[in-house]
Amino acid sequence: MKRVFVLFFIVCGLFTLLTPAVTAQKPFITISTTTSTQASGLLDVLLPEFEKETGIGVKVIAKGTGAAIRDGVDGNVDLIFVHDRHREEKFIADGFGTKRYGVMRNDFVIIGPSKDPAQIKGLADVTQALSRIAAKAAFFVSRGDDSGTHAKEQALWRASGVKLETRSTAIVKKGQERSVEFEQPADAAAWYRSIGQGMGKTITFADEKMGYTLTDRGTYIKYKHGRDVPIELEVLCEKDPALMNPYGAIPVNPKAHPHVKFDLADQLAQWLVSSKGRKLIEGYRLLGKPLFIPDAL
Repeated sequence: MKRVFVLFFIVCGLFTLLTPAVTAQKPFITISTTTSTQASGLLDVLLPEFEKETGIGVKVIAKGTGAAIRDGVDGNVDLIFVHDRHREEKFIADGFGTKRYGVMRNDFVIIGPSKDPAQIKGLADVTQALSRIAAKAAFFVSRGDDSGTHAKEQALWRASGVKLETRSTAIVKKGQERSVEFEQPADAAAWYRSIGQGMGKTITFADEKMGYTLTDRGTYIKYKHGRDVPIELEVLCEKDPALMNPYGAIPVNPKAHPHVKFDLADQLAQWLVSSKGRKLIEGYRLLGKPLFIPDAL
């Protein structure tokens, strides 16, 4: 009988020790975001500070904007943080998002080899730069992944007047394959390469081939100035207003997906546009170079 009591008290003691660990488990949310917010290193600065202030952990899924928005449509995440204003507004209009928080912006640039075979260096008109690349059949690398950057590239090609054709490609992510239609220059098999990869891998591939590509400035600075082995490609076309690149955070609508953690997601969105969030975004630099500009007022 004595041993029964001893065993009882041991079990009670273990239960007491384990119970706080269970009840004290911190809350967390899952966000789906464009690869540039992660590849640039920005999230490594923002999210630890958010968790420190609020106690809310954030699990990040980084992928192209198109795939990130689909995560929100399917209710697989609590918030999306992306950069394709047209699709963001449609996401809200279709009832999948509650509100767009304009968090920040940077801009796109065309980078390429210093030899610049298409002679686009110094051009402020991005459509003229693309026309020259096509006319010279200079090697160009496209993300081809239905991302915000890929969508911007297609829009710029359309504006350039270069003859385009619609292509279909299979994109495989985590074992799941889907077919995506996109536009690219016609008869460009010899010089245009669509690789279906994120921004970092696209920059690396273009650097290896000494070709041109469209990239957000933040990720370019990271790969040019923030690595032990920097890429060689240079910024050749920039500062066209058509190259502006705004980012928005949108909590997933609980009316569409009741299981999402809307209150926590909205807390993150509001924190990103708060004075603390703006200050961290504005202060994130590499070698004195700002990667993003906060949009929130």
